[in-house]
Amino acid sequence: MLNQKNLNNLITEALAIEAEAAKEAGAEGYMARVLTQATIPHKKTEGSEFTRSNGTFTLSILAPSGIGIPYGSIPRLLLSWLTTEAVRTKSPEIILGHTLSEFMRELKLTPTGGRWGTITRLRDQIQRLFSSSVSCRYDDEKQKRNAAIGFNIAKEYQLWWEPKNPQQASLWQSTVTLGKDFFDEITDRPVPVDMRALNALKRSPLALDIYCWLTYRMYYLKKQTHIPWGALELQFGADYTRTRDFKNKFLNQLKAVMLVYPEVKVENNNSHLILLPSKPHIPTLACV
Repeated sequence: MLNQKNLNNLITEALAIEAEAAKEAGAEGYMARVLTQATIPHKKTEGSEFTRSNGTFTLSILAPSGIGIPYGSIPRLLLSWLTTEAVRTKSPEIILGHTLSEFMRELKLTPTGGRWGTITRLRDQIQRLFSSSVSCRYDDEKQKRNAAIGFNIAKEYQLWWEPKNPQQASLWQSTVTLGKDFFDEITDRPVPVDMRALNALKRSPLALDIYCWLTYRMYYLKKQTHIPWGALELQFGADYTRTRDFKNKFLNQLKAVMLVYPEVKVENNNSHLILLPSKPHIPTLACV
């Protein structure tokens, strides 16, 4: 639930976003299109395989059993940052920098130690994300068509940071080389996003997912669209006991999204979420 402190922070961020466009503010970023259609887990998931569906599209993530599936807000911020860097540099080799604190500043994270600190959680999620492979499957029974693609997120990565001293510079820069198929996927018509919006919403992985999804949908939505709450639950949060619990959580986080993206037009009724054609949050055609 949104508390008063989080609400005040969101309003402050929303006013800044409204006052200056993302491009002028140097805050224009990107998210992989495929990861706006179905998403990674919101919380820790047991096992080494995770699947989420959106209509005819199914996203599956595999990870080594000793490492686990990435989850939460941090890998979402990582994926957006990696996609943005890949689009900007046009290279699968991404430089993460000489110091951990420097990289954490890029993600708008404050370094904190301890078992549950941001340093520990970031390193854990980096390992989970970079060790994962992804499979995307399209299966349309009506059209009797199916297709699939699979890719490793990272071909290789090297982390030389000192976790106990995040400001200490290493002799070598930490790097990740993205898998070729993953690099091609995330740079093929990526979804433009406002990085300030991601930073404002980072306390909730569901809010991040809703923002990226709505940003993508509004680039091509031409008519009012009704989406059943059950279908949205499969896409965004299939681990809820009851659909109405998911609906309440979704609507609560939608309020936060609409603070930073006020142009989006969304309504709801007992059975459906209703999307109406709206102005895209970032005025560019990169993802279409």
